[in-house]
Amino acid sequence: MANSAQARKRARQAEEARQHNASQRSAFRTAIKKVLKAVEAGDKSAAQAVFQQSVSTIDSLADKKIFHKNKAARHKSRLSAAIKAMAA
Repeated sequence: MANSAQARKRARQAEEARQHNASQRSAFRTAIKKVLKAVEAGDKSAAQAVFQQSVSTIDSLADKKIFHKNKAARHKSRLSAAIKAMAA
């Protein structure tokens, strides 16, 4: 347990940051799941619309350094490829 006032404050701040980051990671996973669900449904136009919203969320989290930019790019690429594969 933190003994000094400074350590107690840092512990408090760290916990708040952890909870905020956890909710942001959850939003990231939810955005991906929404796109995959739309792809499974087979509606390409709906999947593209959901994908555009998800890209916004993913880019935002990469900019805030919740996720590495390459991880964000990888997920966007795979989601895009899943949507493009729907036409085939």
